[in-house]
Amino acid sequence: MTTTATDTDLSVPPTASPTVEFISQIHLAPSTELSPVPTRGIDLAYLRRYVRALEDAGFDYTLVPYGSASADSLVVASAIGQLSETLKTVVAVRPNTVFPLVAAQQLATLDQLTEGRTIIHLISGGNDAEQARQGDYLTKDDRYARTTEFLQLLRRAWTERQPFSHHGRFYRFDDFGPGFATHSGRALPISIGGQSDAAFTLGGELADVFSFWGEPLAEIRAQLDRLGTIAGAAGRPDRPRIWVTFRPIIAATDELAWRKAYDYVERIGRTYRDGSYFMRGSLGGGQPQNVGSQRALEFADRHEVFDRALWTATAAATGASGAATALVGTPETVAAAILDYIDLGASLVSIRGYDNLNDTIDYGRLVLPLVRQELAHRAATGQRSRLQADHPGALRDGFDPAVLAAG
Repeated sequence: MTTTATDTDLSVPPTASPTVEFISQIHLAPSTELSPVPTRGIDLAYLRRYVRALEDAGFDYTLVPYGSASADSLVVASAIGQLSETLKTVVAVRPNTVFPLVAAQQLATLDQLTEGRTIIHLISGGNDAEQARQGDYLTKDDRYARTTEFLQLLRRAWTERQPFSHHGRFYRFDDFGPGFATHSGRALPISIGGQSDAAFTLGGELADVFSFWGEPLAEIRAQLDRLGTIAGAAGRPDRPRIWVTFRPIIAATDELAWRKAYDYVERIGRTYRDGSYFMRGSLGGGQPQNVGSQRALEFADRHEVFDRALWTATAAATGASGAATALVGTPETVAAAILDYIDLGASLVSIRGYDNLNDTIDYGRLVLPLVRQELAHRAATGQRSRLQADHPGALRDGFDPAVLAAG
């Protein structure tokens, strides 16, 4: 197990973000990886309840994912906007599915209908079979090149005040514009994720937000340095905001949390082995093609636990088919682990559970307030509290998750 020293220095790291916004992911029906319920539809009553739970819990954003077999992300985001008063949507868009000027029109319309509560997560595509299901046969490098052109055209469509033409590699049109305006009249924030060289180049040069799955702190630190170098070489005066994603497993004590985690991973593994979770088929079988999944499986092979609370067994159980690394412990331990990433510069933190609705409620009651309380303490005093020092989790001497789980 790889660890770092428990923080006893209460000074705030110079890299720390002073603020954080929390993201979750929307779910349209009660099916989970723990208790799969085969469905291809939307449970509207459940969706209403889930949106209310996210708002009540204090989440700032919800990710609306996209897949060839899923509900349309823009339509779902529009519904969320009308079901909520404050929740912002992170709308996943794949450039192969829509012409960029049409996407700009759709997204600006959504942003006006929700009074400025829209950001975009562009997905170039990390799985050839999934891309082919909707007629996309470009190579990975070409997909990222297309996303670059797509992103640039979105911003021009939202900000150009005179008609313009474009004759590019992937898109061509004449005398478009001015396009339909966003709520603010400015370009909407655009997020990019991925671990390939192409993803880092695109994200460092052009993204407003760059997203990471939960990885060990040392790895995230190195990746942030890499991203900053690319942004600097591109002449950017700023850097992308950093978004990290985890799947916390919490309980009243660390022992109970690890017992729960081992129960979860056995149930999740059975679900994926049986192929009974509907998302499994959307990603194809075999070794994952995307670098993020490959890295997650490599970490799982190397160690089960990293740092204060990062657990990789859940990623191994799912074949790293999406963000799956967990943070395990009491609410205080998990909040401290989230703060470790905020100390590296993350200002957007996505947490979603395995028991989707109940976990959302628990995070709002038990985890989000601790993180926000700590950041308020820092703003008022210029120092960290003892939360991280007093809740070392896996960093404490003699830690063994299997022993804890066994009671």
